[in-house]
Amino acid sequence: MKAFVDLYVALESTTSSRGKQAAMVDYFRQVPAADAAWAVYFLAGGKPRQLVPVKLLKEYAREAADIPEWLFDESYQAVGDLAETIALLLPESEGHDHASLSAWVEHGLLPLRGLAPEQLKPRLLDAWARLDARGRLVFTKLITGSFRVGVSRLSVTRALAEVAGLDAKEVAQRMVGYTDLGARPTAHTYLDLISSEVRAERSRSGLPYPFFLAHPLQLDIGEFDGVLGPVSEWLVEWKWDGIRAQLVRRSGGVWVWSRGEELVSDRFPELVQAGEMLPDGTVIDGEIVVCKEGEVQPFAQLQQRIGRKSLTSAILRNAPVALLAYDLLEWEGEDWRSRPQRERRGKLDELLAGVGAVCLRPSPLLQAASWDDFARLRESSRSRGVEGMMLKQAGGQYGVGRSKDVGLWWKWKVDPYSVDAVLIYAQKGHGRRASLYTDYTFAVWDAPPGTPGRRLVPFAKAYSGLTDEEIRQVDAVVRKTTQETFGPVRSVLPTMVFELGFEGIARSTRHKSGVAVRFPRMLRWRRDKAVEEADTLETLVALLPQAGR
Repeated sequence: MKAFVDLYVALESTTSSRGKQAAMVDYFRQVPAADAAWAVYFLAGGKPRQLVPVKLLKEYAREAADIPEWLFDESYQAVGDLAETIALLLPESEGHDHASLSAWVEHGLLPLRGLAPEQLKPRLLDAWARLDARGRLVFTKLITGSFRVGVSRLSVTRALAEVAGLDAKEVAQRMVGYTDLGARPTAHTYLDLISSEVRAERSRSGLPYPFFLAHPLQLDIGEFDGVLGPVSEWLVEWKWDGIRAQLVRRSGGVWVWSRGEELVSDRFPELVQAGEMLPDGTVIDGEIVVCKEGEVQPFAQLQQRIGRKSLTSAILRNAPVALLAYDLLEWEGEDWRSRPQRERRGKLDELLAGVGAVCLRPSPLLQAASWDDFARLRESSRSRGVEGMMLKQAGGQYGVGRSKDVGLWWKWKVDPYSVDAVLIYAQKGHGRRASLYTDYTFAVWDAPPGTPGRRLVPFAKAYSGLTDEEIRQVDAVVRKTTQETFGPVRSVLPTMVFELGFEGIARSTRHKSGVAVRFPRMLRWRRDKAVEEADTLETLVALLPQAGR
């Protein structure tokens, strides 16, 4: 455990990607395979099922620290992280326990799940007593699922590739499914990750390939020819607002995987049925969308279906899905990712034309004579219900993650929706922002200016987009203009207007405003605008897709 805690400290103390990778490489080279197996799991984002109810965790920590509840709560609010709060408040301990990470996880961590309170408390207190402050911090973070150290799955993959002397793409392929909720890392699974033996394991399983991700394109249209070259070197499609997925057909079975490497076959039975029409040894990459009468529907309709615990015939009928396919990753059991994008796409179109499945069809390729023509076509994105365009290098290979070494995908998104809204509630943030009011609720007017009795109606929460200096200034205003407090939330006098950006909007019966927005963020502080001039609910409704009005 001590070596893993030291690694955590090393990763937290640097912002250098190379420094982080070097620290991981040193760790993997020194520790036993069983410890490395669990380290990879946690570093790559794996989280065990909830081990200890938060209520009990706080109660036992407070009792061990021998402090009143109000002081614990105040400390938690100030620190912003439960594991860090507990590590700071617990009595000092020399922590001489030198058990391995795998022993701590398998005999100290995982057995906590499901224990009765009278069994849980002594085991938890004993674990804390055997660890020093740093060890308690890491151990408690693993319990709460809040273990993060600023390393991506891709950086973990590269560290393992360096240790093993393998291509990072090969390691990434082996890691698919490694952090599944039900996964149990072992020395054997770790050694499989770094084995020099090249295996054709995908011919024997339903695992997907690591997803290739696009980079945001932020160029003026006049720079396209110089940076990207002629349009003939690119395949251009709409950027669909759905769920990225791979459809895997192997060994007589069909699997549907989301980009988060979650098996979602049971959520989309019609895609499984369509996949059975594909030849064995086929893997297709695409976007799952709700599609009615040939028209792609807003993401909100897909979201309603995802949120259901069971799929009734009514849901399947009212929200039918389709996979808009745009890449062929495997054909006749052969990995096609190293073939040019144009060749993969040509074979995909030929394949789907022969299958003829309604819910499995190609994402249309767009045609234009110049980048200026594509820019004009892109202006129709909102009316088509898409987020912009995808540009894919015609001669490029299918890479791993957000890489650029073998091929390039660009996402050329349209500008976000935006409205001017009023800040009406504020709440303190977490971590380094735990002492500042950084999380805000915004509202628009329910009627035009001059309407008697008009009110501000809340419609979105946002916490990103401002600089540190702007946050400090907003925090000062929040403290001066607080009207009421509701637990951690402050109601403030409406004095500040912000331009809010968001990626999508839909009707919602769960919100007072009647609408819900996706990924709201603050674009700028409108110091030049009076509160009375903020936008209205009518402005929001006008942004709704035509079908949702």
